[in-house]
Amino acid sequence: MKTVRVVAAVIRRDDRIFATQRGYGAFKDGWEFPGGKIEPGETPEQALVREIREELDTEIRVGDLIERVEYDYPDFHLSMDCYWCEVVEGHLELKEHEAARWLSREELFSVDWLPADIGLIGRIKEMMERG
Repeated sequence: MKTVRVVAAVIRRDDRIFATQRGYGAFKDGWEFPGGKIEPGETPEQALVREIREELDTEIRVGDLIERVEYDYPDFHLSMDCYWCEVVEGHLELKEHEAARWLSREELFSVDWLPADIGLIGRIKEMMERG
């Protein structure tokens, strides 16, 4: 089974997390953290900055690694590095996604997350509660 290496931005503003709804592909309409594939020669952090610039026309600062999610989809294995991020410049303009929401801690489970992202939500909620 092939492994796909991706990065995801958990963008935090005050007490809310930015979530996006996929507008394309096999997982259309599922909710996820924005990000994408790591290109050859890029660090995960560089890939994340590039992907958010491309997808959301926004500059971000990449913070700490939250965790690496390993998940087996039917056709591939996903290895996803998830980082805390903050907006440096821009307005998170949707270029590829159908919708987006700022979710409070209490609202984190109110959207239909993609399978690989679900396990991360509990961890993020815990970290938000600790401050």
